[in-house]
Amino acid sequence: MIARSSRKEAESLSVADITESEKTTDPSEGGAAVSEARDETVVFVVEPLLPQRLRRPSDALRFLATLLVLSAVILLMLVAQQTLIGLEQDVTEGTDRAPALLAGIATFLSGAAVLVVPTAFAVERVFHRDGLRVAEGLIAAILGMAGSYLIGQWLVTAGPDDLATLLTGARDLEPLNALLSSVIAYATAVRISRRPTWRALMWTVTALSIFSLFTGKQITLPSAIVTLLFGMAVGYATLYGVGSPNTRPPGNAVIAALRKLSFSPISARRIDDDHQGSRRYAIGLSDGSSLDVTVLDRDRQVAGLPYRLWRRIRLHSETRRRAIRSLRAELEREALMAYATQAAGANTPRLLGTSEIGTEAALLAYEHLETRALDQLDDSEITDDLLAQIWEQVLLLQMQRLAHRRLTGDSIHLDREGRVVLTDPRSGEVAAGDLLLRIDIAQLLTYLALRVGAERSVRAAAGVLGPDALGGALPLLQRIALTRETRAALSKNKELLPGVREQIEALTPQAEVEEVRLERFKPRTLVTIIASTLAAYFLLSQLSRVNLLQVITTAEWGWGVLALAASGVSFVAAALMIRGFVPEPLPLGRTVLVQFASSFVKLVTPPAVGGVAINTRYLQKRGVPPALAVASIGASQVIGLASHILLLLLFAYITGSNTTTSFAPSRGLLVAVLAVAVLIVILLGVPPVRRMVTRRLKSLFSNVVPRLLDVLQSPRKIAEGFGGILCLSLTFVVCLYACVRAFGGDTGFTTVAVVYLTANAIGSAAPTPGGLGAVEASLALGLTVAGVPAEFATSSVLLYRLLTFWLPVLPGWASFTYLQRHEAL
Repeated sequence: MIARSSRKEAESLSVADITESEKTTDPSEGGAAVSEARDETVVFVVEPLLPQRLRRPSDALRFLATLLVLSAVILLMLVAQQTLIGLEQDVTEGTDRAPALLAGIATFLSGAAVLVVPTAFAVERVFHRDGLRVAEGLIAAILGMAGSYLIGQWLVTAGPDDLATLLTGARDLEPLNALLSSVIAYATAVRISRRPTWRALMWTVTALSIFSLFTGKQITLPSAIVTLLFGMAVGYATLYGVGSPNTRPPGNAVIAALRKLSFSPISARRIDDDHQGSRRYAIGLSDGSSLDVTVLDRDRQVAGLPYRLWRRIRLHSETRRRAIRSLRAELEREALMAYATQAAGANTPRLLGTSEIGTEAALLAYEHLETRALDQLDDSEITDDLLAQIWEQVLLLQMQRLAHRRLTGDSIHLDREGRVVLTDPRSGEVAAGDLLLRIDIAQLLTYLALRVGAERSVRAAAGVLGPDALGGALPLLQRIALTRETRAALSKNKELLPGVREQIEALTPQAEVEEVRLERFKPRTLVTIIASTLAAYFLLSQLSRVNLLQVITTAEWGWGVLALAASGVSFVAAALMIRGFVPEPLPLGRTVLVQFASSFVKLVTPPAVGGVAINTRYLQKRGVPPALAVASIGASQVIGLASHILLLLLFAYITGSNTTTSFAPSRGLLVAVLAVAVLIVILLGVPPVRRMVTRRLKSLFSNVVPRLLDVLQSPRKIAEGFGGILCLSLTFVVCLYACVRAFGGDTGFTTVAVVYLTANAIGSAAPTPGGLGAVEASLALGLTVAGVPAEFATSSVLLYRLLTFWLPVLPGWASFTYLQRHEAL
């Protein structure tokens, strides 16, 4: 707090007087600001020096959005290239019929106007003492011109031929028009879009300029669109890079707004911002009371927008909040939630007034309560009585269907009398659905369990809410449903959520819990979709290079029958492998059906995921405990991996000793292997990575090794398990070898084995369903290196994948349906 001082001292602090006739001061002024009431009382506002310029998140978001649109437009243009060429030819033929004099006049006027309008706007801004904005526009114009020239030169000399042809129309033109891109960059940087008259004029002359350039065959339609988007991207990047003038009202404007609400402030100081980055002030009033004022700045409303959009897209939720919120909507939302919590009888700071501060901010004035946040208390200070008080406050909100949405340690406070006070209503929601109310309970249960343990947290909640309410929140005890801070804390205590679930299940053992799926998709799903799209593109490009009619008529289909038989035997081998690593008896026929069903599941899951999941489910349905079922499948996978490596080394040795010249590893391959080995060593040298790998291996072998010891006690199980693994690999090798021979390839069996074992390892690591794309590419490349002609290699691989991946889908679906109907899955 800064007390009143002499006039000389006030001047040394750069104090600005605000009288009744003065609304606000220059936003760039900071330090100690002053307000003056009607009675000439001067108020010193203690706050940090406000920066003169800010990098607005909205400019960065607009830049990123423009880049995304630009990328999408280029991709669509490349796909529809022929259509665009035809459209351009039609428009060109039509414009050629226009009188030459009229076309010349239009070209001259549009070319002049596209320079005159920005110049006139610059003059107008300079007369209004806004020359800095014009300077920003000139910087953007220079960057736009230089960037378009450099990119154009790169496209012409070294860029993709398809893109260069698309933008130039195979003519001697600039891929990006330098003048047009610089004008658009300038118009974007000076924010001409905020002036309706100038905006309409600017876009009119731009459209005329594009039309004249197009009719004069100086630009193509794709080039015009890309130039516009590129200029906008440069303009937004310039705005974010150099920053924008700070239009946030300073503290003295906050004081002036409070006086309009009939408050009489005598002191003010800036305190820590809230979790959303909004400014907060502690205001002292003349009657001895205090206010806590939250200031909502317009330029902060888009802060955190990517995260909010990601959560809305990824999660199922009943929330009706918009990801992009206006200043007025945010003010009304927080005020409504504050009044609703007061009406519900909850102990919260009373909202005493709201007001706009000019056009760039708004404030909410709350009564000040002397409190301490729960985060500031030691765990030993959180008593059972305090826990009960917290749940009683939450119950009041639940009864009025109010969702708080942020029940964490920084929004739960204790006043001087030890009463619980709930703060931060901005994240809340009125008339909330059951899902949001249950998420509130799950969030608070988890946070309190982090502080006092699962048992005390659940016991306190059950004493206030009752066991049924906790049973309803049980399926919401998921990391994804919790706040970001709580998720971060849970990463250090992974056993907490299972502990909370166990405590709730002990209270309500007979409760029927309906599963709640919050995630629409996982990030892994997004990666799988993208990878599958690329894989499909690869397969289509491979098919386009193959003459299917010639392939079918010239193939030796006797080898194809052998390949089909080998593919069928592989399912029996997979069943024997599973039976061998499960001490409990399993019927061979039904286990074979499970392997067919797994081929159907692999159509939508990565190869290393679908088979493991469906076999584990099958064992659980056969009465094998979940932990032992996972251990059995894990044991088969571990032994299968070891066998795979040994077979690869064996066949590679045989191939190298027989034909050292036909399939010798290249120097590049050896360098790649050494580079991977060095990378692994470096990663294992990082302590966090090493601990993670050690923890994963420890958890794996702690379950797998005892299961293997059980299997090794039975010679029959050993024969089934190891024989099934060996037979499984060999049947796939035989299938691929027969496919190669069917198309006239004469590559040796051991060479094909090396190709298969290598490609299968790559495909198992691919995120696409069944290793789609990765397996085909690896097999085709391997066979080509082994000496098989590229066309025959592609045909062989496609036949092999047809027999082992696509053909079993139909019987796999039938098996999956049959097993589900008989409750075997």
